[in-house]
Amino acid sequence: MPNSRPPLIDEDYEPPLDVASASRIYFLPNLMTAGNLFCGFVAVIMCIQAHYAMRVSDVITAEAAGYFQRAVWLIFGAMAFDALDGRLARMGGKESFFGAEFDSLADVVSFGLAPALMVFFLILSPTQGYPHFREIGWLLGFIYLLCAAIRLARFNVITHPLLQKPGIRGDKDFVGLPVPAAAGTVAALVLFLLNLATHERDLQRWALVLPVLMLLIAVLMVSTVRYPSGKQIDLKTKTKLTTLVLYVAVAAGVVVYKEYGMLACCLGYIFFGLIRHFRRARLRPASPAGGPPPPADATPPGAA
Repeated sequence: MPNSRPPLIDEDYEPPLDVASASRIYFLPNLMTAGNLFCGFVAVIMCIQAHYAMRVSDVITAEAAGYFQRAVWLIFGAMAFDALDGRLARMGGKESFFGAEFDSLADVVSFGLAPALMVFFLILSPTQGYPHFREIGWLLGFIYLLCAAIRLARFNVITHPLLQKPGIRGDKDFVGLPVPAAAGTVAALVLFLLNLATHERDLQRWALVLPVLMLLIAVLMVSTVRYPSGKQIDLKTKTKLTTLVLYVAVAAGVVVYKEYGMLACCLGYIFFGLIRHFRRARLRPASPAGGPPPPADATPPGAA
């Protein structure tokens, strides 16, 4: 009896890309990604050295504070490299699958592992009145790292070129809190705590807030809350004079009051996305009886 089953392999099928095109390495964008990975790796080393400087007691010594501060600035440096690699790739039309995967792997170290170690070694450290927080510190750090890895994997999937419609760019908003913004919030929080410790102020009142804030950041990374993206801003972008003055004033405030200004900016970005998300959900018209619900990313008229 002849075999009527169709062949399992279509010999005429041609993949849309070959291996050489998909794995092409462009020098400048990937050099920036390597700089991102380098900053993240050194930040991890700084966190470990700071932990050894505090191993005798839980007091944040000057030596440990110096290591943590270096780790914070290295994370901010990684954020700068991360912004440059994507922008250079888009400006030169040199985006590749290899670059996207390399960038995500570097981000796991710089914006996942390094902030997770800060969570474990420092953020829950000044909680002598609540020793059980220290027992779950490793768990909070892992949850943050897990959510960061999931967020990066999801980003690679939903932005895959083969899933995008030709001529349509869907990068106006990020779906979920961006991993660099989450890491920046953790780094800004570390600067804030170090500033309080330097001035010998009481850190006990922050003990109950810190685990909740860390869990909120982790959950927002894997949520569907949309956050504005700056990818569409270039040298041709126009703005109003009042908007320009506002941004300059905010930048000046961050430079002058960096410990407070950076944390305020990061928290403002986080809660801006949350407020906008709930406002859109409240203004979104209800679907008619028996009809399909409105799309999840539909923006009602007048919504910010």
